[in-house]
Amino acid sequence: MSGKTPLIGLTRDEIAAALQSVDVPLHQIRMRLTQLWHWLYVRGVSSFDDMLNISDKLRKNLIEHFSITRPKIIAEQISNDGTRKWLLRFPSFGAENPVEIETVYIPGEERGTLCISSQVGCLLNCSFCYTGTQRLVRNLTAEEILTQLLIARDCLGDFPDINTPGVIVPRKRRKISNIVMMGMGEPLYNFDAVKKALLIASDREGLSLSRRRITLSTSGVVPEIFRVGKEIGVMLAISLHAVNDELRNTLVPLNKKYPLAELIKACRNYPGLSNARRITFEYVMLKDINDSIEDAQRLVTLLKGIPAKINLIPFNSWLGTSYQCSDWKQIECFADVINKAGYASPIRKPRGRDILAACGQLKSQSKQFKIGQLQDQKIGV
Repeated sequence: MSGKTPLIGLTRDEIAAALQSVDVPLHQIRMRLTQLWHWLYVRGVSSFDDMLNISDKLRKNLIEHFSITRPKIIAEQISNDGTRKWLLRFPSFGAENPVEIETVYIPGEERGTLCISSQVGCLLNCSFCYTGTQRLVRNLTAEEILTQLLIARDCLGDFPDINTPGVIVPRKRRKISNIVMMGMGEPLYNFDAVKKALLIASDREGLSLSRRRITLSTSGVVPEIFRVGKEIGVMLAISLHAVNDELRNTLVPLNKKYPLAELIKACRNYPGLSNARRITFEYVMLKDINDSIEDAQRLVTLLKGIPAKINLIPFNSWLGTSYQCSDWKQIECFADVINKAGYASPIRKPRGRDILAACGQLKSQSKQFKIGQLQDQKIGV
């Protein structure tokens, strides 16, 4: 690691303090902050040399003390359906080997969605999820979360040309219009970094993504759910997958700590909850496990009164799993019960299965550090 302070992922106040620490005159701080923010998040530059309206002297100062680099792309795979998956490498905290994560872009006719990771690996061990077979290595920093978005926009040509200063890409032409915190890891066990990254992503003078186009998915870290609505204000998704504690304890072991009654109560109290800001409940369809008509009826009862959408996710298989995807006809029957109860229940079309980029299929080869290398990382459940 260079020892330089990364500017990406810092708040405006933190960047202002950083500039002051390297003797940028106090009366220039506000102007320089505005310039940096624009270059980083509107123009998407990854080199101080490209910041054309900043003097050579200041650029040299910035280069000496700060970094704005991207992670390294180790591999890119493109699915038959156009889905893209990047394997990205980040520096480690003094360990011999750097860490790697996967990020996925899903193109659509009306939107383009980037699925972002919040941790290297995952500690929740959901039994149907391939990511859960990789032990947690560490949390990602706000910088590492944000640079997944920046590098994806680089690859997709989603930033304006720096040589056309009067042109900014219109929203309707953006390839990435939505982001979902549904990649590797549990976002609410890395709350502070995720919060910083998403607030920067939704800043109107920068990346300018609408908070209604940002969705955070959690397996049910109940104490942090209210904070998501209050402090971040994005859309909430709950990785549900079962309608009783006995089964959910197996599928989502976190349920043993935060059982369904507590989770559903937290959802009912989610700030800003309304028909216009519904909670999405994700329900993976597992053959002969959770896909009966009785399960559908219990699901409707469980969520009664909550403004909600229920995403039915055909199980995406992986080598070594004992689960099978529900039959398509059974998924449709399940959806009919939910629809008749007044809930939208779209069946998520599997994307990127051929490159292991579908829901629950992300994983990297990074190994868990020794305890001493994790002493500064808050990773405990």
